[in-house]
Amino acid sequence: MDLRQIRALVAVADHQSFSAAARSLHTVQSNVSTHIARLERELRARLVDRSTGKLTHEGEAVVARARRIEDELDAITADISSMVGEIAGTVRVGVIGTTARWFVPPLLERAERDYPKLRLIIVDATTTSLVPQVIDGRLDAALVNLPVSNPDLSTELMFEEDRVIVAPVTHPIAALESITLAQLVEHPLLLPPRGTNFRDVADTEAAARGFELQIRAEVDGVRLLASLAFQGFGAALLPASAAPMHLQSSTWKRIPVTDLPRRSVGLVTNRRSSPAAPAREVRRMIREIVDSVGATQPGIYPHDDIGRTAPL
Repeated sequence: MDLRQIRALVAVADHQSFSAAARSLHTVQSNVSTHIARLERELRARLVDRSTGKLTHEGEAVVARARRIEDELDAITADISSMVGEIAGTVRVGVIGTTARWFVPPLLERAERDYPKLRLIIVDATTTSLVPQVIDGRLDAALVNLPVSNPDLSTELMFEEDRVIVAPVTHPIAALESITLAQLVEHPLLLPPRGTNFRDVADTEAAARGFELQIRAEVDGVRLLASLAFQGFGAALLPASAAPMHLQSSTWKRIPVTDLPRRSVGLVTNRRSSPAAPAREVRRMIREIVDSVGATQPGIYPHDDIGRTAPL
């Protein structure tokens, strides 16, 4: 077993075909096929289904460990660079879209200013998409909606934010300066789908008080929900960061919900891997940006040091 075989298998897993894997590795398809065939003979198991280009169960098990091997190899170079006074390497960070709006620009600016040889890759996606990527090593860390429960993950609370209603100015809710859950259930709402953390918390709170949220539409994507509300389609239940106060216009209004618990956003990392120096430095920058920039965002409340470092 050698590194070329491992990298070939990981490339097939990522690109779902031998030809695409070869392009990503800047080689020819026959080389990828040869490396994987040799690895299969050595392990005495079929790792890739040739008819579909997808991994077998055995292949998935090998790739899970292969990714950790690749990460450790990358970490060797990064750690040695840091020992001679230079933070260099690639760090992959996932961010949910509403947080990315105010968080990503200062992160990129600080990284460019302080660590010019650090390469940041930012992935903007939903919590349900980001969490598996942290688990399998495709991301070094991600800011996601909490709670997240997985034995492979460490979770660190970063901040909480208000839940708000964004309503067109012509909507009855727009006449209010704030709204309670009892008032909210009187109106059909634009909501995330059931099974998402943000929606489930609202449903649980409503059910505990004998209420049920009315649904106008369910949309899997907070930014799209906000856009629909901005354009007058209806009133949407959103986190505060999805509707910045400075963007409020004459066509829509942001109304705080006074008796729903705040949304929690945290940093998740893989507890089974040891982060290299660049990843450790990026985590430090994330904490500093949440504390400094997050505190300036209306409706967002960075966690204090004691609470933030407590295990979840």
